[in-house]
Amino acid sequence: MPVEFGEWLSRLLEQRGMSQKRLAAATGVTGAAVNGWVNGRSEPRYEKIAAIAAALGVTVEDAVNRRMPKARHEALEWIFRAAPADGGREGGNAANFAFSASLEVLAREATQNSLDERLPGDAPVSVRYVLHELTGQHMLDFLEALGWGAIEKHILASADARQKVGRVLRDGLEELERTQRLMLLRVDDYNATGLTGPEYDDGRFARVVRRTLDSGKAGTQGGSYGLGKAALWAASRFGLVLVNSVLSEPEDGRTERRMAGRLELPWHALDGEEFAGPGWFGVPDPSRPNTARSWWGDRETAERLHLERDGTDPGTSFLIVGAYDGLGDSEDIDDMRGRLVASLSRNFWASMVGGRQEGAKLRASVVAFRNGTPLGPEEIIDPHEHQPARSRAVQAFLDGNTVGELTDRHQVLQTTVPLELRRRKGESGEVSPGVHEAILLLTPADDEDDGPDQIAYMRATRMVVKYKRVGDLPLGHRPFQAVLLAGAATRRETREAEAAEQMLRTAEPPDHNDWEGTEDLTATYERGARQKIIEFKKAAEQVVREVLRVQEDDEAAEDGPPVLRELLRLDRPKVVRAQSFPTVKAVEGVVNEDGAWEVTATVKLPQQDEPWLLAPMAKFVVRSSGPVGVGWSEVMPLDNCELTPNGNLLFRGGAAQGKFRGVTDVLSHPVAARMSQVMVEVRRVTEEV
Repeated sequence: MPVEFGEWLSRLLEQRGMSQKRLAAATGVTGAAVNGWVNGRSEPRYEKIAAIAAALGVTVEDAVNRRMPKARHEALEWIFRAAPADGGREGGNAANFAFSASLEVLAREATQNSLDERLPGDAPVSVRYVLHELTGQHMLDFLEALGWGAIEKHILASADARQKVGRVLRDGLEELERTQRLMLLRVDDYNATGLTGPEYDDGRFARVVRRTLDSGKAGTQGGSYGLGKAALWAASRFGLVLVNSVLSEPEDGRTERRMAGRLELPWHALDGEEFAGPGWFGVPDPSRPNTARSWWGDRETAERLHLERDGTDPGTSFLIVGAYDGLGDSEDIDDMRGRLVASLSRNFWASMVGGRQEGAKLRASVVAFRNGTPLGPEEIIDPHEHQPARSRAVQAFLDGNTVGELTDRHQVLQTTVPLELRRRKGESGEVSPGVHEAILLLTPADDEDDGPDQIAYMRATRMVVKYKRVGDLPLGHRPFQAVLLAGAATRRETREAEAAEQMLRTAEPPDHNDWEGTEDLTATYERGARQKIIEFKKAAEQVVREVLRVQEDDEAAEDGPPVLRELLRLDRPKVVRAQSFPTVKAVEGVVNEDGAWEVTATVKLPQQDEPWLLAPMAKFVVRSSGPVGVGWSEVMPLDNCELTPNGNLLFRGGAAQGKFRGVTDVLSHPVAARMSQVMVEVRRVTEEV
């Protein structure tokens, strides 16, 4: 409901820095009359409301509807938090270190958050990833609208090469200067709640823009740590994200274009003043010194900041400024687009599947622009194209078309897997927590499937938690795909399903990629919960083995041994996919006396007459994060290749494989070599030969 006129008037007077006496003079009334309006003892007539609007510099419509006015672009400022008086220093936001700064992680975390905020009803939440590459005047216009001149000096002051965050910032500034190119990535969602709630008190806006490690989620939602949003800032070379939200519930009398910006920096000193690190982009709040509020924007400002949304459906747009893949796997806009498509199709295919009993929860797409010109059509992710067998299994479940025994390669078998529940600490009662019957779907793998003989674990929104390959399978079994639906994903509204959802939710680590014995699980549930989770996953694999053995035994009784039957089949031959890019076939290595990895890598090459120009890359696999790139101190060609002046390898055309030797640079190691594993990759490059 709209606020009272007196409250609205009081806020506008404070925002404009105008006294009641001055307003009285501007509107031709007494000071007592204005005081009565402010304190709610009376309300002005329409003609006086028009005079008040003119005096305050707002529209009559804003005054009548008691809503906050839109802010002019000239009123926006970057305001940074002052350093604490006790001398404490933060080397960056710890939440940003919870994930590796990769596009795959970003797409997984951001899309999960959008699924969690889907509005009630049957319509899916639409998530759109929009890449913008800016150069020349397009880049300069954006940086001017962003207020780059005010923040560049803060970023430079924070770029201390002795700290991890500082090194990333310095690299980002050098990359911008060297390439004169800026990459933007906007993540839009529609049919979502938007950043609702007050500026500072509890609500979605404050949790996302102002707070750290505050999830506020419960029930069947995916997140529980408040870390997912940090993936957005981690994917920016500068730790800079802007937001534009259309709210599902009004705030300040408005719903459209609630805008703000946040810049995550470590402690730094500038011009003799110390800053805690983070800064906010908005309008100064006169009631809170050194604080910027969100603002209600206009179309022109949103377009200048590349934040204008398509339509007025509720949801939020996050603009990542200086977007990049921290693992170095995606360097240009085409690589980034492909990485986003791959992540969405691998992690959310089940969320995109709909059936007769329940529609799809998600619609996802990726599109790219260069200076406003689209680089091809928008790609809408089709789960049946990327994951045909698994999507068939989920759709059969949603349509009620599953079977108890497979007699056709396009059928889907449905069975159950028990999860023995544990009681939460502090819960009383003699009633047992019970057993949740999760649903296991199994279907023959398609010829196009990658990675057969796996189980995909999921709950709630049907985001894939983990893929697990099943071992100890019957000899001669048909390749399959399996899907384990647990908790709310079973579509059962029972006490056991709800309890299983909560138990599995607490069993997920911050990156939601497994069900295991987390600290949250131990702290929340009685002893034995971790063991029940382990037994549940083992039981799923055992059910798959038993189903396959029964299936193979039945077929063997009718047609002979499965292996012999396969040999006698007269089906058309399978089309084997041709390898389209070089891959590392084998790696051998040791840690030398200098503490460097010495590796010998064999590269498998697709058949082509032209030579392959590849950049060898080494990465450390450590427990604290994803793979981290390291440098080479030496690269030596061994077989079917030669070293170019730029340090790349030119492999001979027509060769089936090549080999090279490399020694890592100790100075680039994030940890000691003996405390890590090393992996080697090759990436195609172009250069003058």
